[in-house]
Amino acid sequence: MKKLLIPTYLLFAIVLLASCRKELERINKNPNEPTTVQPDYLLSNGIKANVDTYWGPDAAMDGTLLYVQYWSKIQYTDADRYIAGATGTQTVWSNFYAQGIEDFTALAQLGDSLHNPNYKAIAVIMRSWIFQQLTDLYGDIPYKQAGQISQYLTPVYDSQKDVYTGLLAELKQAATSLTAGSNGIGGDILLGGNILRWKQFANGLRLRIALRIADREFATAKAVFDDVAAGGAAALLPKDTVVKLNYLASPNQNPVGRNRETRNDYRISKSIVDKLKALNDPRLPIYATMPKDTNVIIGVTNGLPSDSAARLGFTKTSDAGTVFTATTAPAILFSYAEQQFILAEAAQRNLIAGSAPALYNQAVTASFVQYGIPEASAVTYLTRSGVAYDATNFKKSIGEQKWLALFGQGIEAFTEWRRLDYPQLKAAYAGALGGNIPMRFKYPSSEQSLNGTNYKAAVARQGADLLTTKLWFDKF
Repeated sequence: MKKLLIPTYLLFAIVLLASCRKELERINKNPNEPTTVQPDYLLSNGIKANVDTYWGPDAAMDGTLLYVQYWSKIQYTDADRYIAGATGTQTVWSNFYAQGIEDFTALAQLGDSLHNPNYKAIAVIMRSWIFQQLTDLYGDIPYKQAGQISQYLTPVYDSQKDVYTGLLAELKQAATSLTAGSNGIGGDILLGGNILRWKQFANGLRLRIALRIADREFATAKAVFDDVAAGGAAALLPKDTVVKLNYLASPNQNPVGRNRETRNDYRISKSIVDKLKALNDPRLPIYATMPKDTNVIIGVTNGLPSDSAARLGFTKTSDAGTVFTATTAPAILFSYAEQQFILAEAAQRNLIAGSAPALYNQAVTASFVQYGIPEASAVTYLTRSGVAYDATNFKKSIGEQKWLALFGQGIEAFTEWRRLDYPQLKAAYAGALGGNIPMRFKYPSSEQSLNGTNYKAAVARQGADLLTTKLWFDKF
C-alpha cells in the first residue's frame, strides 16, 4: 500500500492558516464583553421573562382570566367563546420552555460551577414554579428530559403525577440547600436576595402541589404537610407577605398595562361582579373601575358574539381595576392569603392539625389587607351569609373565597376552580364547546410536527388533545 505523502509547502500552509485563525480569534475578542454568563443577569432576565408570560396576554388575558370568568371581552370575542388561537398556545409553551426551563437549568448548572448553592436552589425553585404552570395548563409534559436540548431534541412526556411528585422532591431539596448569611446572590428582582423568603416560597409551592394531588395521593400529600410543619413557623410566609414582581416604567412595565396602551377590548366579567355585589364585598371598587357614563359598576357576560358585546359600549361597562392594569401594578406569584386558604383546607381534610374556620378567616382577612382594606372590615364580612365558613361544604366556602382572593392570577385560579368545582360558573354565552368550559390548554402544533411520537404517547395516556379533556389532578 502506498503512503500518502503531503508536500512540505502544503504542511507549512496548513500550520500557517491555523496560526492565523487563532490570532484572529485572539485579536477580535471584545475586552468589554463577558465570555461567560453572569448569574445575576440570568436570574433577573429569567424572573422577568417568565412572570411576563404568566401574567401576559396568551396565558392569562386571552386564556385563563376568561375561562375562570375574572375578565370578559367586549371586542374580538373569539377567545372568550373558547375559540383558542394557535399562536397563543404556542407562545405560552415556547416561552416557558425556551425562556424558563432552559435558562433556569443553565443557572442551576452555573450555581454548581460557582460553588454557590443559593443560585442553584433559586434556579430550581423558579424552574419548578414554571413546570407547575405548564402541567397545570397542559397535563402531561416533558419534564425529566426537558432543558437538555443537547441530549434530548425530542423529550419524552412525563405523566402529571410524575411531574408533581418530582417537583415536590426538587423543591424540598432546594429549600434544604438554601443558606442565609453566605453565598450571596445578585439579580434577585423578586425577593431582593432574602434567602428566608425563598425558602418560604419553596415551601408554599410544596403545599400548593400537595393539595393538588391530595384527591389522588393523600398519603404523599400528608407527608409533605408533615415535613413542612416540622420546620416550624419560620417555614412559611409571615402574615400579609406577598411574593410579587414589582414592575417599573416602560419598557419594564406590567404586561397588562402594556396591553392597555394600545387596546381596550377587555372588561371585568359579570360573574365576579355579581358575586361581589351579592356579598356586599368591599373589594368590588378595587377589582373593577367605574364606567365613564354610569355611576354603577357593570360587568360583561362572558362569550357574547362580537356584535352583541360591542353594542354594550366602552364607556358604559367596567374594566378591571388599576391594581391590575396600571403600568407598575405588581404580578403576584404567591401570597399569605393563598397560604392560609391552603392550610384551612388541609386542616379540614386532616392533612394538618388546626382550626379550618380560623385559618379560613385569616385567609379572607389577608386578602382584604392585601388590597388596603382594614382588618376590621373583614370581621363583619366574615359573619355574613354566604361568607361564613361552612364545614359541611368546605369546597364551596374555600372555593368561592379563594376565587375572589386570587383575582388576576389566572392560571392558579383556573386550576383551583377545576379542583374544587367552585364557584359554579356557567359556560360562555355563545361558547364553542357545547355548554362546557375549558379544562386545559391544547398542546401546540409544533409538538405534533417536531415531537410527534412522544406527543401521541401522551395523548394516548391522558386523553384526546381537546380543551375539554380533564387532567389527572381533577378527580371530581
